[in-house]
Amino acid sequence: MLTRQGPNSDYLNPGMFPEAFRDVAHLEDFMSLPTLELAEDLEKIEGDVIILGVAGKVGICLARMIKRAAPHKRVVGVSRFSEEGLEAHLQSFGVETIRCDLLDEKAVGELPKLANVIYMAGLKFDYKGREDFLWAMNTIAPGIVARAFAGSRIVTFSTIHVYPWSNPLHGGVTEEVPPFARPGEYANSVVGRERTFQYYSRMHDTPGRIARLVYAIDMRYGVLQEIASWVLNGKPVPLDTGHVNIIWQGDASAQMIRLLRHCDVPASPINIGGPEAVSVRKIATQFGELFGVEPKFSGEESTSCLFVNCDAVAELLGNPVVPINPMVRWVAEWMKSGKPLYGKPSKFEVRSGVF
Repeated sequence: MLTRQGPNSDYLNPGMFPEAFRDVAHLEDFMSLPTLELAEDLEKIEGDVIILGVAGKVGICLARMIKRAAPHKRVVGVSRFSEEGLEAHLQSFGVETIRCDLLDEKAVGELPKLANVIYMAGLKFDYKGREDFLWAMNTIAPGIVARAFAGSRIVTFSTIHVYPWSNPLHGGVTEEVPPFARPGEYANSVVGRERTFQYYSRMHDTPGRIARLVYAIDMRYGVLQEIASWVLNGKPVPLDTGHVNIIWQGDASAQMIRLLRHCDVPASPINIGGPEAVSVRKIATQFGELFGVEPKFSGEESTSCLFVNCDAVAELLGNPVVPINPMVRWVAEWMKSGKPLYGKPSKFEVRSGVF
């Protein structure tokens, strides 16, 4: 029986938050801490885990988290691995790596057919002039994978960008609201990704879940880092998108993995995020206090934003462990210390749908 105590009890709980992160290694060590509930769920899930598209911003720590929660399981990370050093980094944690282009049907067919698949591949930014590649990655690759892994469980990363804007005072958009045709090709291509997995799930009786993720928080990127940067550098904080959904990236990873126990046929969507609408103005004001500066603002809060209701996942898996205030303090310290950033904005303030 697993417990929070003992030599193998390296689990995340509210009593063990650090004051700050010394460096990237400290951050990733904390961000990949599994919860006890995740470890218990992985004990009950039969088979090993393969992560397709592991080399993105979330995948490295997610793979490490699975290995920490279930050291006995085989964990395989698949990617093109275009960034030098990532393969060795994963391997150092006991994660096997395989180089594969998910648009190559033959190569995908040769991947080990493990019982549990987490699909993280996709394209969001920097697709101008190659919109065809955006659609290929977000619709053709899912079809190739869904056919090849018809006998597995598949949890698919998705996004809240498939939803219409809504008034945050009305509780947020639920999973009952159908995907909405929005401006810009990204959101529409993601609807295509979801529908492709649902089609093959229904055709082959493949259990699946579509995880519509809100904005995940890391020190090196994300909504909080962007707001902190604007405040620290004296730039106006845009208020048109006045409220956001956020979640600690470690919490998001744990919930994604735990969905392997809660797959449906056909694959059904579920929102992954925190329980509250976070005010951009309030967060900027907090950063101003921590930095000792007066934040500047531009525009006014719109009556609508991209806000979703996460009651379903809270009922299924519980609320996230890490609340908002520690995240704000961590980001403020990280920014003041000049620690590394990805330089990849979430563009949460963009309302056109074109990224």
